Amino acid sequence: MALPGNSSADKAAPVFATTRWSVVLAAGQADSTLAQEALTRLCQTYWYPLYAYARRRGQSRHDAQDLTQEFFARLLEGNWLARADRERGRFRTFLLTAMKHFLANEWHRANARKRGGQAQIFSLDDDAAENRYQSEPCEKATPESLFERNWALALLDDVLRRLEQEYGRDGKAEWMEVMRPALTADRDAISYADIAEKLGLTETAARVAVHRLRQRYRKLIRAEVADTVSSPEEVDEEMRHLFQTLAGG
Repeated sequence: MALPGNSSADKAAPVFATTRWSVVLAAGQADSTLAQEALTRLCQTYWYPLYAYARRRGQSRHDAQDLTQEFFARLLEGNWLARADRERGRFRTFLLTAMKHFLANEWHRANARKRGGQAQIFSLDDDAAENRYQSEPCEKATPESLFERNWALALLDDVLRRLEQEYGRDGKAEWMEVMRPALTADRDAISYADIAEKLGLTETAARVAVHRLRQRYRKLIRAEVADTVSSPEEVDEEMRHLFQTLAGG
């Protein structure tokens, strides 16, 4: 399986204007199918952090479910993108700011509707979301810090899904399953001999396979981060923020 490397050509290759959040920002209030699809994809990936944020703000399970659906309904159907500052256009920041305004100023209108009466924009796994929230280590977490942590985890989950799909398409789903622990392990802690035995490889081949997997993982993380900011200059800063958040910094 040929996996992209990490050459200077690879780093320069992406055309930043085609990333999802940049497409959305560039479209603004215009009727753009491409921008709508890009925004919907972003919302589907990052809805859980807002659900957990609403719960941490004291909303009940069912109110948080209704809030999240109503928020995305208004975001996807309205002209809220006019509020996004093109110069400070991180989707993470925009989404949380918009949710804060919604909770402060808009929820009383949505709450006047009959529960369950609003149309669902896309399916949210409410039971899984609540089960996940109940397992959150959030005794001392602020709503904002919980949002940031779940944002980072959602981004990495999406990258893992993409990586699994790539290996699956190449008929190497088993490779991904065996090597998955090596993605986040310290290099000295990786048992290349064990990986080689499970995959029927030489230890040298196992080392190469793990190196390519980790390299591809890093590249996909960077690409996912790029999809949520508005300029290439913001990617490195957002990458640092991502890993600081996961480290509890």
